[in-house]
Amino acid sequence: MNPADPSPVPRLGILGGSGLYDLDGLTDTRWVHVDTPWGAPSDEILLGRLGTAELAFLPRHGRGHRIPPSDVNYRANVAALKSLGVTDILSLSAVGGLRADLPPGSFVVVDQFIDRTTQRARSFFGTGLVAHVSMAHPVCARLGDHVAQALGGGSAPWVRGGTYLAMEGPQFSTFAESQLYRSWNCSVIGMTNWPEAALAREAEICYCSVAMVTDFDCWHPEHDAVTVDTIIRVLLGNAERARGLVSTLAGAITGDAQGAACGCRRALDAALITAPAVRDPLVVQRLKFIAARVL
Repeated sequence: MNPADPSPVPRLGILGGSGLYDLDGLTDTRWVHVDTPWGAPSDEILLGRLGTAELAFLPRHGRGHRIPPSDVNYRANVAALKSLGVTDILSLSAVGGLRADLPPGSFVVVDQFIDRTTQRARSFFGTGLVAHVSMAHPVCARLGDHVAQALGGGSAPWVRGGTYLAMEGPQFSTFAESQLYRSWNCSVIGMTNWPEAALAREAEICYCSVAMVTDFDCWHPEHDAVTVDTIIRVLLGNAERARGLVSTLAGAITGDAQGAACGCRRALDAALITAPAVRDPLVVQRLKFIAARVL
């Protein structure tokens, strides 16, 4: 598929664990390899169909969880999904809880981020073609509405709205850091959703982050009582609920007549600042992979 030609049919991309694509009713499945100007994504991408819905699954850490958070090629992941016609991304990730009212097993429909990462490429743009994309509201409210409606019909506890603290890792936070992030009114802490959300905005893809709480972060007095077995049990339960969310959301995206007019699709309209006459032709050619609409 030519990345310059957006798919006429909505396609839901899922970024998350390998087990999310084990869906009842998923047909026409095939793994495809995608190369991008920013390198290879974390793995091949599984394309499939659920009823009339088109889906694309990308294991964020690769199948078998081979890639640590700081080494994930976030630009390649988002660019690869864009090239396959993905119009909406559902990001699913395991996180630690920073609030007492978000116990393990809770789902949080994230609406804000604080970036504490230090080692990651944060933008597709740079020298030769500069762009400044608004991130005041970093997730798609329309997609969030669909997610909230889907979660409302399930059994998992969930909340709409919350701030995701993105840390570098791979180590977990210190007690002092955990207390600091709580003082900032953060809801959850994780290692993967940034710069993922920012890159999806630059690629003009609607993006929604659902954080699945597996444990309390180290601030909690009972944190030391948490065992690996306990966390795995929560992960397995969350994965089952996440598969139900994907199935419901896929149908909602397909039937959403307002999706094509979503403002996320035009995030670059006022973002490019480099004068056309001095743009680097090689950079422009590379960026056409994700921004052909404005180039």
